[in-house]
Amino acid sequence: MSDEELKEEKELDLTSPEVVTKYKNAAEIVNKALQLVLSECKPKAKIVDICEKGDAFIREQTGNMYKNVKRKIERGVAFPTCISVNNTVCHFSPLASDETVLEEGDMLKIDMGCHIDGFITVVAHTHVLKEGPVTGRAADVMAAANTAAEVALRLVRPGRKNKDVTDAIQKVAAAYDCKIVEGVLSHQLKQFVIDGNKVILNVSSPETRVDDAEFEENEVYAIDIVTSTGDGKPKLLDERQTTIYKRAVDKNYHLKMKSSRFIFSEINQKFPIMPFSARALEEKRARLGLVECVNHDLLQPYPVLHEKPGDFVAHIKFTVLLMPNGSDRITSHALQELQPTKTIDDDPEIKAWLALGTKTKKKGGGKKKKGKKGDKIEESAEAEPMDVSSNGAPLQE
Repeated sequence: MSDEELKEEKELDLTSPEVVTKYKNAAEIVNKALQLVLSECKPKAKIVDICEKGDAFIREQTGNMYKNVKRKIERGVAFPTCISVNNTVCHFSPLASDETVLEEGDMLKIDMGCHIDGFITVVAHTHVLKEGPVTGRAADVMAAANTAAEVALRLVRPGRKNKDVTDAIQKVAAAYDCKIVEGVLSHQLKQFVIDGNKVILNVSSPETRVDDAEFEENEVYAIDIVTSTGDGKPKLLDERQTTIYKRAVDKNYHLKMKSSRFIFSEINQKFPIMPFSARALEEKRARLGLVECVNHDLLQPYPVLHEKPGDFVAHIKFTVLLMPNGSDRITSHALQELQPTKTIDDDPEIKAWLALGTKTKKKGGGKKKKGKKGDKIEESAEAEPMDVSSNGAPLQE
């Protein structure tokens, strides 16, 4: 690699203040988008309408930034808004013709992402559509996801290994008599890369192997935790529910059908890198064309997975920057009040993990960095030792 290339490579991580600013601006937008989506989640509201509002807000807010710059800066939705209800695990972002509505008492998983210049921030949040505290097994599964996310935040730090996180979050879920859902990975994020090669496996299994990895300073991760009161082995029930895809940039194939070529050309133009919703394509043509594209691996589908009816599923995802002064969680949202039936109070190991701080005390007299404008994106970004008496209920207690 030449000196020029090395210089360019170096400038694209968190050592560059400009990169940090782009991450934090994207985080601020996605946090506000999540707030907006939550405010729209009411009984009888159509899921597709709410998903559209989430995506439109991100497009509008990012569109207002970096307008007057010499180099064109790509920005917008990094992951389409999804609202997966009850035992549906993930990726439910229906087409315009879908009539599915929310109902009182539904457990919603909201998942979305935003990017500025390819610097991606993602967030997922779980909410029960009801007044008052969440109780019973619904509270257990949400507390399990929340506590596992808090533990992961404290263990994803330079010098630690991905395996440490895998083991810890499974232990937390077991304390609430819940399972971590299989097949979910936490990925390193890089510029224009939503699924980087460094990953944290949420559940160790013989079928899924990942390389051992050590976290390093100036890396960015999407920590993705999904918990279930069921067996944690979700199934694909209906391929027609899949609406989110990502272009597999390393694959090529000469498509036979005219509709496929039309759709693929549109995808290459509009969504060359980031995941997208088939809603953004012409619906009739898309249905036909997407099938051939998926069959020949030109697109990577994000399937809608389900646990068994009656199972509760919770999802929490956040973006964390491994800064020189410690871990900075830049996307999140406070949970409702939870009253779980289980407790972690008698587990010293989990309590010890939660008691870890997230800021690094540097030795020696290194230069003190000036705080950058826009550092304080939201109140919960700085996580200090968690109140372990909270049973995994919201941090604001």
